[in-house]
This record gives sequence, C-alpha cells and structure tokens, in this order.
Amino acid sequence: MSERLVWLSLLALGYGLASWHGSLHLPAVAAISLLLLAGLATRLPRLRIAAHALFMALALALGAHWLPGFDNARVLDAVFLDPEASAFTMHLNMDKPLIGFWLLLACPWTLKSGCGSLPKVAALVLITPVIVLGSGWALDAVAWVPKWPAVFWVWAANNLLLVCIVEELFFRGYLQQGLSHLLAHRDAAATVSLLVPTALFGLSHVGAGWQWALLASIAGLGYGLCYRAGGLLAAVLAHFSVNLLHFLLFSYPRLHTG
Repeated sequence: MSERLVWLSLLALGYGLASWHGSLHLPAVAAISLLLLAGLATRLPRLRIAAHALFMALALALGAHWLPGFDNARVLDAVFLDPEASAFTMHLNMDKPLIGFWLLLACPWTLKSGCGSLPKVAALVLITPVIVLGSGWALDAVAWVPKWPAVFWVWAANNLLLVCIVEELFFRGYLQQGLSHLLAHRDAAATVSLLVPTALFGLSHVGAGWQWALLASIAGLGYGLCYRAGGLLAAVLAHFSVNLLHFLLFSYPRLHTG
C-alpha cells in the first residue's frame, strides 16, 4: 500500500466519522473540494503556481478557523491551569489538520529526512526549548510554575498531532524546503529559506502580542535549524519539547496580566 493511500484512507476514515458524529457540516465540503482541486492542479505544470497559491490561501483560512462547516469540539473551556496563568481553552480542531493531510498527499517531499549527525541534531533539539523558554522568562511572558494538570494527556495528544506536526509540515516541510528548492543555486537560498518561514511563524502568533510573536520567531528559527539538520522529525521534536516544557514548567498558556 502506497503512503498516499495510507494518508487518504486515514483522512476518509477520520472525516467520515466526524461527519457521522455531527462535527463536520455541509459547508466544509467547499473547503475540502478546493483542496482537492489544488492538489490535482499541482500535477499540471501550467497550473502549478496557481495551485500552490490557492493552497496557501486555504491554509491561512483553515489555520485561522475562518471557514464554515467545522464544529471544532471544545474539550477545555476557560480553565485555569495555575494561579499565574490566564484562562485556557482548547479545541480538537477539524479544519487545521486538513493542511497537513494536503501536504502529505500532494507534496510528500515535505517528509524530508535530515542528513546531519545525531549529536548535532540532538543538541539543536535540546537547546531550542532552553533558548525559547529562557527568553520568555526574561521577557516576563511566562513565570516558573511547575505542575502536572489532570488534562495533560489530552493536551499532549492534541498538541503533538494537531498542532506541532501540522505546523512543522507547513512552515518547515512546505515553506522552508520549498523555498530552498525554488532558490537553489542562488547565494541567499539558505538564508531566505530559513528566515521567511521563521518570520511568518512569528507573524502567525502576533495576535497574542509582540512578546509572543518575538518568541515564536525565535522558536521558528530553532525549528528551522532542526529541520535543516534532522528533517521533519527533528523539527517536530523541538516544537513539541518547547510546548511540553512550557505546559509543565511555566504559566500556560500565558502569564496573567490582568
């Protein structure tokens, strides 16, 4: 069985069950159809640029939860994980994972394997959360609050599968590697392919404030270096390590300032 058939089967099973349970509604068909159209168009040289432009527009809308038809189940509703933190709400999103499925089906090259040495990859994965969370503490964006919330396992599964993997497939697998190939043999290729996704990752967090946009940019740079050294697995490990340590050791989702 090919990889594409595996991903397609999982997609059909998951979203078929979601539809049966009432979490997926008719308007979602429009987004799914447009993604299918974009995926098919990537196979046609004359339409390839338009196909990727359509996908990026859809990815923005899906990631921001702007498109109708997806009933993202709210599993945590304004809970306080610690006294230092603001309220935390968590959904099991049905829309955002479509970004990852599209990339796995239309652009399997996003699953690039790294070629760096294991010690280098391990060092990058370990140092990234230290720098990011150390910067957050220095900026007074987070406070030291060790804890083990009862919702840990639900949070961890959601964060790994529906946040870290999807975001790393898009920002590093798709944008970083795509720019690297697009700008191949140009002097600034390595720098541009690393910094553009880093900046966009930072901008995607600007709604939480300038501190979080800055921290996300620092994190994105670390994930990009991990991806360059060790591929998608290294980037996902670094991303999840940052989020995991933030969740367990610091005020989460952010320091309460009210």
